[in-house]
Amino acid sequence: MFTSEFLGTAILILLGAGVVAGQLLPRTKNHAGGWLMIAFGWGLGVYAGVYAAYLTGGHLNPAVTLGLAVSGQDLTTGVPATFVNIVIYIAGQMVGAFVGAVLCWLAYKQHFDQDEEPALKLGVFSTGPEIRSYGWNLVTEVLATFVLIAFVLYSGMTPAELGPLPVALVVVAIGVSLGGPTGYAINPARDLGPRIAHAVLPIRGKGGSDWSYAWVPVLGPILGAMLAALVVPLLVAL
Repeated sequence: MFTSEFLGTAILILLGAGVVAGQLLPRTKNHAGGWLMIAFGWGLGVYAGVYAAYLTGGHLNPAVTLGLAVSGQDLTTGVPATFVNIVIYIAGQMVGAFVGAVLCWLAYKQHFDQDEEPALKLGVFSTGPEIRSYGWNLVTEVLATFVLIAFVLYSGMTPAELGPLPVALVVVAIGVSLGGPTGYAINPARDLGPRIAHAVLPIRGKGGSDWSYAWVPVLGPILGAMLAALVVPLLVAL
């Protein structure tokens, strides 16, 4: 379980952070391609990561793991939502996110070495709000994650077998629709693991890791997942 979630999440972060690096860092081939490219890059990262972690259902996200557990579902077929299994899943996701961020840094090492605003270098690793207002930033993350987890929970109740494509497209939709205010973490591992990597890596001129904001993209997705886990089963039962 650990290896599956580790591998899938590492691929997600490598590809997701990679598309952001290409947009923000100087002298890249795809510099300044726009927000839509970032949203599709993250969506395709989800697509690839879920396939890589198919053995565990491809959660890649503690919010997904907790949402399934709170809603009373198994984590995947044959894997009950016990405390130990939940911890293994989340540990794999967190370590995978950290490693994926380190791999992204290695891929773009020479570009990170170029002179650039520290905030842009941090933006490759973690999210940050355009307008800093912790309460409203938290609301945005709760709503965006609610949409993701509600879809994951509801799609599991339908007979469609389209693999990870629908979830990947929902991630793209969330990015272009709700990602503007905060950069849409919607995943505690996606933000916290790479933020830790930013803090410890020897990145030239990196500045601080903005730890004063770090709790928002962790707590917001967890609250959004809990809300979806409580509301979706009630709506389905109506």
